[in-house]
Amino acid sequence: MDIESYRTYCMSKKGVEEGLPFDENVLVFKVAGKIFALTDINDFEYVNLKCEPERSIELRESYEGIKPGYHMNKKHWNSVYIGADVNERMLMELTDDSYNLVYSKLPAKVRKELEEDKGA
Repeated sequence: MDIESYRTYCMSKKGVEEGLPFDENVLVFKVAGKIFALTDINDFEYVNLKCEPERSIELRESYEGIKPGYHMNKKHWNSVYIGADVNERMLMELTDDSYNLVYSKLPAKVRKELEEDKGA
């Protein structure tokens, strides 16, 4: 998977915005202003994804390509290295999980607005 394919996948989700809030290299994907994925736009080697703490531990123990989130809260974020034992399908599943985790914690009013925007 390349950065453009990953970007297209993330942007296809409801309410997603992208930006470069930290510097010109770190591409961030947010839903309703909350980050669910970030990666280096020039060196698409790994993606930081949010994860439930218990599942984070399980994933790190099971996959060499999943490590504590680089420059992130290690309890809630994983760095998912693309390739080796993490294939595209798994990267997309973990991205979905991260998005859904963030989306589910949004206020009900915000979720409703996003649902209405998607239907328009």
